[in-house]
Amino acid sequence: MPAESLAVYRVGEVFLNQNNRFNVAEGTTPAITGELLIDRATRRNTRIGTITVDMSQFQSDSARRDNAIRNRWLESGRYPMAEFTPTAIEGLPDVYVNGREHQIRVTGTLKIRDVSRPATFATTLKLENAALTGVATTQIRMTDFGFDPPSILGVLRAENDVRLEFRFVARRG
Repeated sequence: MPAESLAVYRVGEVFLNQNNRFNVAEGTTPAITGELLIDRATRRNTRIGTITVDMSQFQSDSARRDNAIRNRWLESGRYPMAEFTPTAIEGLPDVYVNGREHQIRVTGTLKIRDVSRPATFATTLKLENAALTGVATTQIRMTDFGFDPPSILGVLRAENDVRLEFRFVARRG
């Protein structure tokens, strides 16, 4: 899963020193691991294991932003791993049709830094031959996880809302 999978964050930021120019900052990392078991015969046996993301590996289009997030806000040097532990999967199809997308919801506990909160990821799955691909998204608030949105007086202010996304490829093991 890690070689082809990606964790993504997106957060709006306003550049106060550039006439309040709005930008969506995006950071990505392939440092994501997890396990998935699809039981085509008995869907209730389908399982998703804990998904772990090394947040210290996030990279955006700005090394300066990345370092500031790592050191001043997210503190990913101190708290490098984020974990999502699924507790329920809703909407699994009765039958997987090769190449067809399926919409499901995965509910669980998201841990960022030392704070755990409930989270639900809206997920699109597609099974094609031996590969399962998908995109799972949710929205969180930084303050819910114990840190304030980045803000640099007179320069930049980030929004509190963050969109998280897992793009994954799982193959038969």
